[in-house]
Amino acid sequence: MKVKSVRTLWISDLHLGNKDCKANYLLDFLKHHDAETIILVGDIVDLWSLSASHFWPESHNQVISALLERAHNGCRLIYVPGNHDASIREFVKFDFGKVEVRSRYTHTTASGKKILALHGDEFDTAVCHSKLTSMVGDIGYDLLLFLNRWWSRLRNRLGFSYWSLATYIKTRVKTANVAISRFEKAAVQFADKKDVDAVVCGHIHHPAINDYDGTLYLNDGDWIENCTALTEDFDGHIQLVRWTEQETLLAETDQLATKKSTEIHRREDEKAA
Repeated sequence: MKVKSVRTLWISDLHLGNKDCKANYLLDFLKHHDAETIILVGDIVDLWSLSASHFWPESHNQVISALLERAHNGCRLIYVPGNHDASIREFVKFDFGKVEVRSRYTHTTASGKKILALHGDEFDTAVCHSKLTSMVGDIGYDLLLFLNRWWSRLRNRLGFSYWSLATYIKTRVKTANVAISRFEKAAVQFADKKDVDAVVCGHIHHPAINDYDGTLYLNDGDWIENCTALTEDFDGHIQLVRWTEQETLLAETDQLATKKSTEIHRREDEKAA
């Protein structure tokens, strides 16, 4: 498979240091994508998991190395910390060499549209009614990941491709769908206040592209359950892709692209030829 050149990549919720991180799929994804800008939308290193158990295989080192190598080779690397790597927020507006740390980041697409990136834990109060509700949800999610881990191992031994049992179960739980809807609406309301065209979040491990009356909600998903990312091409088109044994296009939108940008890009290609 050839390397695909894109203008921008959004990835989040890698949870490096967590035994459920799908680092090998992520490494393969990075190997096949070249980007001008990579925006890390939080929970890159799972400091919560590392505080409980010391799990850090070589593949997790390779992910860090691959990202830093991109930065040193001219890719702009922007890091928006999440709740699992919240201590990095102490260094907002500080650059670690080629890595820019920001609390939020507004990206301008090829067509001049504004996309605000933030992790999304800011909206937890709009989703959970109490700390007890949140705690019960965390315990239930840990159980889902445990089941998902063993289910994936069984499927692998039987020669089947990756399939997320955790995602399947979540999407069939009414309360989970209600929480996701509340989260999306809270993110879009925040985007409207900031006068941007779209918002990109991670946090809830539910990849999506949804239009709310002209404001686009984007979620790049995660590399725990879904193995998904958002890409922007050189015309401003946004795609949501899943990357396991093969690439799967989950959703796309041209709402952030314009015919004008497409024509400009075509003319540049003709000049280069």
